[in-house]
Amino acid sequence: MAEKQKLGSQKRFGPRYGRKLRMKVAAIEQEQRKLHKCPYCKYEKVKRVALGIWGCSKCKAKFSGRAYTVGGKK
Repeated sequence: MAEKQKLGSQKRFGPRYGRKLRMKVAAIEQEQRKLHKCPYCKYEKVKRVALGIWGCSKCKAKFSGRAYTVGGKK
């Protein structure tokens, strides 16, 4: 019997759009929703406020970054 894969956020698409595209979207959304490290206070308290705008919950710093991650190469 095959193992069941956890679908996460991609299950809202159902059988539409193809497996590879759904997997890419799920990976991007998982990366975007996790907590990131603040470049100012170095704590993992940064969340996405809007597209390309990130805010630290601890030091209240707001800064720009990439659309789905804080910065750096993918």
